[in-house]
Amino acid sequence: MKKYLIILAGTWFLMNQGVLYSQNSNIPGFIADSLETYISKALQAWNIPGVAVGIVKDGQLILEKGFGVKQQGTAYPVDEKTLFMIGSNTKAFVGTAMALMEYEKVWNLNDKVTQWVPEFKMADPWVTAHATLTDIVTHRLGFETFQGDFMYFDSDLSDAQMFDKIGSVPPLYDFRTRWGYCNAGYFVAGKAIEKATGKPWDHYLKERIFSPLQMNRTFTRVAEIVNDSNASKPHSFVNFELTEIPYGGLDLLGPAASMSAGIADLNRWTIMLLDSGRVEGETVLPPKVIDRGRRPESLIGNGRHVFNKNLFRLYALGWNLMDYEGKKVVSHTGAVHGFLSSVTLVPELNLGVVVLTNTEQNYFYEALKWEIVDAFMELPYRNYSDLYLKFYKRGLEKEKAEVQAWRDSAALEPKPDVKLSAFGGTYLSPVYGKGRIQVQGKQLELTLEHHKNLKVKLEHMGKNRFLATYSNPLDGIRVFPFTVENGEIKSFVLSVNEGLEFTTYTFIKQ
Repeated sequence: MKKYLIILAGTWFLMNQGVLYSQNSNIPGFIADSLETYISKALQAWNIPGVAVGIVKDGQLILEKGFGVKQQGTAYPVDEKTLFMIGSNTKAFVGTAMALMEYEKVWNLNDKVTQWVPEFKMADPWVTAHATLTDIVTHRLGFETFQGDFMYFDSDLSDAQMFDKIGSVPPLYDFRTRWGYCNAGYFVAGKAIEKATGKPWDHYLKERIFSPLQMNRTFTRVAEIVNDSNASKPHSFVNFELTEIPYGGLDLLGPAASMSAGIADLNRWTIMLLDSGRVEGETVLPPKVIDRGRRPESLIGNGRHVFNKNLFRLYALGWNLMDYEGKKVVSHTGAVHGFLSSVTLVPELNLGVVVLTNTEQNYFYEALKWEIVDAFMELPYRNYSDLYLKFYKRGLEKEKAEVQAWRDSAALEPKPDVKLSAFGGTYLSPVYGKGRIQVQGKQLELTLEHHKNLKVKLEHMGKNRFLATYSNPLDGIRVFPFTVENGEIKSFVLSVNEGLEFTTYTFIKQ
C-alpha cells in the first residue's frame, strides 16, 4: 500500500494512498479533522467499493487520495493514479479545445456546423443550415435531455449511420428555445475538430492539453482503461445487488463521455483552470481560452439547492454555471457505465474539488462535493451524505415495489388477447431501425439491429403489456405496451431506464 505525505500547519504525518498538504493552516476543521472518517463511513453506507478525491486551493494540493478498493471483493486499493471513467466530464476538455481553436483563429464558434461538418443534418433543414458550433455543445438544438442516447451508446453504428440517426430524431422542442442535454452534439463536435485540425479529436486534446499538463494517466478510449493494470472496475446494482459490470461501448460518443483519468491528473487540470491557464508558473492555455470556456451560452433554468441560496443555472462550453451563496460555481458531473464523478471549481476561492466513484448508483459524489465546498465557504455542516442517502433509499424502495408488482403480474401468466406466436416477427422503428421478436417457450425475446449483444426478455403481464428485462442491466426493467387491433399486432413502444433516456421508440410490425 502506498504512503502519502501530509503537511498541515507545519507538522508532518505519514498516511495511506495519496497526498494531503498545505503551506498554511487555513484549512477548514472538517477537512483536516473529519473528512477521511466521513468518506470511510459513507463508502460503507452507500456500498461504494472505491472513491478518489482531489482538493486544490490557491494553487496548492490539499488532498489527493484514494479510498476503498478498485474492485469489489478484492483488497486492491484505489490510489492517486487509479483510472476511473469520468463520463461527461470529458465535455469540458472538448469545450476548452474548441475555445482554444477559436483563440488561434482556426474557426469562430459562431460558424455554421455544416461549414466544418457537411454530413451534419437535423430533421428540420432550416436548423441544419443555421446551427452553429456553439449550439452543438451547449445543448440548445431542441432535443429532449438524453434523446437518442439508447440508440447511440453501446451500439454498432458507424459514423455515417450516426449522422443519419441524428437527422432522423425529431426534436421535441424548437431550436434554441429550451435546454436539452445532447450527447450527440459532442459526437458532431469531435468530427468538427478533426475536420478543422486534420487530427482525431482525442489526438488534438493529447497534444494541446494532456501533454503540456503532464496528464500521463488520462485516456480517451475504452480499451485503454480495460487494459490498464491500475484501473477501477465499473459497478452497478443488478437486481438491487452490487455487481461488477462490463465497461461500456463509449468510443462512438467519445467526445461526450469516453475519457478516463486518475485523480492526480485531474488535480493538475483544476489547478490550471483556476490559475488562468498556468501550472507551476508555466502557461498551458491562454487566460482568454479559460474565460471563453466559462462564458454563459444557454439558460438551464432556475436554481435550487437543498439548503443554500442558488438562483440560476446556465451552461457554457462543457461546463454548468451557477451562483451559490453569492459565488460563481463552475462544475460538471459524469455518469457512465458503472462510474459517477464530479469536477467543481469555485474561482473566487481558488478552490477545485474532484470526486470519482466506481458505481453509477449513488448521490455521494455530489454530497461530498457540497460538504467540501461548504466547509471552505464557512457554511454550516449539513451531513449531505446522510440526507442524500435517505432520498436515495426512498426512491430505491419505490422502485423495488414497482418492479415487484410488475413481476407479480407476469408470474400470474395471464393470457394475451391473441396467441403469443402472433407477437413474433420483424418490427421497424423509423428512428432506431429493426427489431425482431421470437417466441421462447412462454416468453418472447426481442433483439435489436444496432445492439447485437443485447437481448430483451418479454413476459406477458395482461392487457397486451409485457415486462421487459434487458440483458444489459443499465437499460433497466420496463413495461412495453403493444397495440392490438382486431386481433392483429400493430406496434409496441420501447422504453429504457430514464437515467439513459426519457424518450421512447415506437416499433411498427412489418
